[in-house]
Amino acid sequence: MKRFLIFPCILCLVIGLLVGVLLPIDLWGDDIPPAMTPSSAFNSTTAPNKSEGNSSSSANTEPLDIFDNFPLLSSACAVNGAIQRGNWAALSTYVHPSRGVTFTPYSTVDPESDLTFTVDQIKNLAQDQNVYTWGFEDGRGDPIKMTILEYFERYVRNADYTQASEIGVDRIMTGGNALENLAEAYPGCRFVDFSIPSADPVNDGLDWSSLKLVFQPENDRWYLVGVVHGEWTI
Repeated sequence: MKRFLIFPCILCLVIGLLVGVLLPIDLWGDDIPPAMTPSSAFNSTTAPNKSEGNSSSSANTEPLDIFDNFPLLSSACAVNGAIQRGNWAALSTYVHPSRGVTFTPYSTVDPESDLTFTVDQIKNLAQDQNVYTWGFEDGRGDPIKMTILEYFERYVRNADYTQASEIGVDRIMTGGNALENLAEAYPGCRFVDFSIPSADPVNDGLDWSSLKLVFQPENDRWYLVGVVHGEWTI
């Protein structure tokens, strides 16, 4: 599996734009446009066609190359943009239809406590008033009891990750003393790490945070199966 680092974020956008210009359109078939570049993914307000998840939906659909980083990165940027805009309907179209998406508040994936939500739950998360237990707060050890929207504000939208200065594909960009077990917890998947090493130099890097989006390949698409939040922990 190819692994590479995009640093800083602008390099990702430039490469995406160049690939969009250089790829011949006819390689994608008459009905299938080229994958969205990272820049267009961040700015898109259009959800993907749900029929794309079915490989038989179009005779011209190309099989997914799981080693091609650009479709993965484009999907990650689109998910990131939908999260920052609060467009839950668009976000839900990227969620794996049967597996759902699992949320991890602090770097270390824990199948015993991490919660998983379905496509419909993500689509309607703004109306969900249920209080869930998401794990335990770092340092204090108190249960994290929040609605899904409250959780998003604290552990998913705590920073604007569309402005991340470092982006890693299958690579953890910033870490602390927490166990980084994402690769082991999600076998057969790939991830993109949107990292903000520091929001203020005065804090000497102790205010770093990251959002790692985990995707599973299926048919001709990358589906979101994990959202792992990272930050400095005690």
